[in-house]
Amino acid sequence: MTSNKFDYPNKLQKIFDKLNNLNLKVIIVGGYVRDQLLGIPSKDIDIEIYNIDSFEELEKLLIEFGDVNSVGKSFGVCKLKIDDLDIDFSLPRSDSKIQEGHKGFDVSINSQLDFKTAASRRDFTINAIGYDVHKLKLLDPYNGIKDLEKKILKAVDTNKFAQDPLRILRAVGFATRFELKIDKTLFTLLKVMVKEKLLDQLPKERIFVEIEKFLTKSKKPSKAFGLLQDLQAKKYFFELYTLSKVEYLQTLSSLDKCESKEIKILLAVLTHKMTEIEKFLLRFIQNQKLIKYVLRLVHNQNTIQLNKLKPYDIYKLATQVNISEYLFFLKAIRSESEYEQIQKLQDLANKLNIMHSKLPVILTGKDLIAQGLKPSKEFSKILDRAYEAQMRGEFKDKEGAIKWLQSVVFT
Repeated sequence: MTSNKFDYPNKLQKIFDKLNNLNLKVIIVGGYVRDQLLGIPSKDIDIEIYNIDSFEELEKLLIEFGDVNSVGKSFGVCKLKIDDLDIDFSLPRSDSKIQEGHKGFDVSINSQLDFKTAASRRDFTINAIGYDVHKLKLLDPYNGIKDLEKKILKAVDTNKFAQDPLRILRAVGFATRFELKIDKTLFTLLKVMVKEKLLDQLPKERIFVEIEKFLTKSKKPSKAFGLLQDLQAKKYFFELYTLSKVEYLQTLSSLDKCESKEIKILLAVLTHKMTEIEKFLLRFIQNQKLIKYVLRLVHNQNTIQLNKLKPYDIYKLATQVNISEYLFFLKAIRSESEYEQIQKLQDLANKLNIMHSKLPVILTGKDLIAQGLKPSKEFSKILDRAYEAQMRGEFKDKEGAIKWLQSVVFT
């Protein structure tokens, strides 16, 4: 863990200097501090400003530095975009639970709070570390640095922690991503929260955000699903946990060895042995385009006979999926004994120039009209038939396509 030196982008210094000249305390907080201590690069930076009179004053101070977006005003958050940096400037606040759900909090903004009180609303000790940019000092009121070193995940305040059901999934995600052991007290609390069905209060889009992090940011995503099982949260991922033991273990192994970190490929790997894939995905995904693509990847897992590769079959496959993505999927779910054959598929797809897109169409509707045909319902049938012929190698250029058309339509 690299705690000796704390770095942040140089372009922020002019902002910090201005705020310092106005006697405002500037503290970098949350995930950016944690990631710095772990040596993980990040461009998402959260900064708390203390001793300022109002949110409106903060907006006025920041507007000269970039595009200001105050969509989080009710939470005291002002977003600033500078080049490739996404920065959240906020005022210290305290949260009070007023109703069910992830957003059921009354937010009280108070720039006069001390850092320890402001940090008490945070979920884990490793996320409650701050960095005072003017004193060049780490602030660690809840011993988060020590927990990072010991690789333990602890709650800052168990009472406050239990008020937000999303923290169940966040705990699983952090434990998985950073290879941490969940503290016994926290683990017991998580089981109670699951038993009380607090996850039912979460909208599907919030669940998906956390699942996406499990899959895309973890070295071993399998750990997340093992933890969910240990927490008795199986009902939320029912189709996965009702696989046979062999299929379940094969799925987790495939997830861990998948070389792609694209969510659509990882979801295909996760669901490739399920019988009710769409039902599973609809439980936490709203994006119909994503669901359809995952289904296409899975449904084509056995389309290609690796020991009998034919150009037509690969051309046909390219109309359904991106071959480069399919190769990642295939390599994850197949055994190492088939890797040589998968490499041959890759080589042939490259040779056919369809690694990232399907075979370009030669014969078009304009060509049919140029040959004297009038637009009709038969056009699409003729064009589909022509594309099939093209994929089968019956013609390879426009001249050949016209000859094929004349032989099929005009004779």
